Amino acid sequence: MPTKPKVFATHVLPPPVLELLSARCDVRVYSESMPLRQEQLAAVCRDQEIEGILLIGSRVSAETVRESVHLRVVSSASVGYDHIDVAACTARRVLVTTATGSLEETTADLAFALLLAVARRVVEADRFVRDGRWTHWDWELLWGSEVHHKTLGLVGFGNIGQAMARRGLGFSMRILYHARRRAADAVERELKALYVELETLLRESDFVSLHVPFTAETHHLIQARELSWMKPSAYLINTARGRVLDENALVAALKAGSIAGAGLDVFEHEPKVDPDLLTIQNVVLAPHIGSAATETRFGMVKLAALNLLAALDGKRPPNLVNPEALGA
Repeated sequence: MPTKPKVFATHVLPPPVLELLSARCDVRVYSESMPLRQEQLAAVCRDQEIEGILLIGSRVSAETVRESVHLRVVSSASVGYDHIDVAACTARRVLVTTATGSLEETTADLAFALLLAVARRVVEADRFVRDGRWTHWDWELLWGSEVHHKTLGLVGFGNIGQAMARRGLGFSMRILYHARRRAADAVERELKALYVELETLLRESDFVSLHVPFTAETHHLIQARELSWMKPSAYLINTARGRVLDENALVAALKAGSIAGAGLDVFEHEPKVDPDLLTIQNVVLAPHIGSAATETRFGMVKLAALNLLAALDGKRPPNLVNPEALGA
């Protein structure tokens, strides 16, 4: 009987997914509450001759790849892959896969929730009631901004950006977008989306929502200059990656009143948050929960498991990031 390939999961798995993997693999699971450190992951992969990593909430560095001489695939249960040294994996012909297609709609839900929450001051209102400060109805209490019929600017127009556009249409919003590649005509027509340059988008939008992956090109894509282009009445929403936005510049813009507010699910140095952001009232903060819905998180892990199994079977996984690692 052939030996089962050894797989390491960096987080506890739902029982159905564990059963799926265990039927064909020798599965080891990291079950501690503390985050898995890089040197721990490298040591496990080296000492236990791990061939596949199912990656949840951890990073894969070049050192880990070097130490993991038996490694064949890193399957991430997320869409982004900036937490994986893809170049090191490719050099070693280690396949990298993602859970693309499993979380886009849910992340758009959260982005639009942040948009609504900051525009209508929902978190401030909740705190106001809980603190016992609501003693009478007040005509001037907690005025916010309308969302319907406003302009929604989407920086990035992949699956999540397009999902946000659909939500914006439900609020009769004008949709602008900017992306590296213009969408197909049919997509633009369906979503009533107009392609514009980034400066135009920032100057004209009432709500700007970021939906780009983190790369060297998108690092601090939005910084002081870009924030200065926004209307004083505009709001910025970020559910992409924290390092896409210059957090210091955002704090300065919020303090100066040069933009109206922000909704953030990601942070430049997360889980650390700029202390100033904690004191600014017109900001809604969330702890990177864009995909944190029960059905979605299960789907992400299951897709990651299926990608991993396909790679270990010698097949091309459907969500392959680095096809060049397949070789000739």
